[in-house]
Amino acid sequence: MHEVEVRPVRTEDEFAACVDLQRDTWGWSFSDVVPVSMLQISVKMGGVCMGAFGPGGQMLGFVYGITGVRKGELAHWSHMLAVRPEVRDRGIGKRLKLAQGDALRALGVKNVYWTYDPLVARNAHFNLNLLGVTIDEYVPDMYGRSDSELHRLGTDRFIVRWCLEGEGGRAGPVAPRSAGAVVVAPEGVAAAPRPGGSADAPGSTGYMDAATVEVLIPGDIEAVEARSVDEALAWRGTTRRAFTRLLRAGASVAGFLPDREYGRYVLVRRPGS
Repeated sequence: MHEVEVRPVRTEDEFAACVDLQRDTWGWSFSDVVPVSMLQISVKMGGVCMGAFGPGGQMLGFVYGITGVRKGELAHWSHMLAVRPEVRDRGIGKRLKLAQGDALRALGVKNVYWTYDPLVARNAHFNLNLLGVTIDEYVPDMYGRSDSELHRLGTDRFIVRWCLEGEGGRAGPVAPRSAGAVVVAPEGVAAAPRPGGSADAPGSTGYMDAATVEVLIPGDIEAVEARSVDEALAWRGTTRRAFTRLLRAGASVAGFLPDREYGRYVLVRRPGS
């Protein structure tokens, strides 16, 4: 991976390669592809489009976003990050994000926002543990109906905030261990709680009184979906209810504990919430 060059996308051919990679990632039926013209215009207006290029110049990944105003301050919305499947889990995504962060610091941007699917464990680990983002909001069906093959479970998303000030954006927090946590999972999931913890009844809201809650997700939601769409939708329904209720009540996501079988979001309630 030391032979991979990460730098701004510059030429029309390179922008076209970003479009091709979008289609390779989200499917050729995906209608929300960002075209070459909009990629180029965004960059001219303070947006960022970074590419990861192999030794032969092939685009292995890219990150793209637009710069504007959010909550009264200059901010950046990182709209897309894609890495070719054959070179995933080799640090390319993190290098792209760090290069994006460096470019945005030079523009005076302090906060970067984007979304990810809470059910995808590798993205939860990447965002929370490697980049150190904070969860800003949970939005059910954020992108509405989608014709992408990747969106059969809907488009529920976490909006995350990545702080670029100081050492922000360079290291993630250590996920806390949570003795006494209540575990939330769909009916039929035999995931034992941690020592001192207890399992919440599926579909109930008993976890709303707990100081610490662990919301489980599959270690590989794609494998679950391939086995049974109904099972995957059960995960979506259970986690949607838990996240929306807990965050609305003032709880916050304190960390993510990855594991091959089940990942665990750790949510804590502030005193008095």
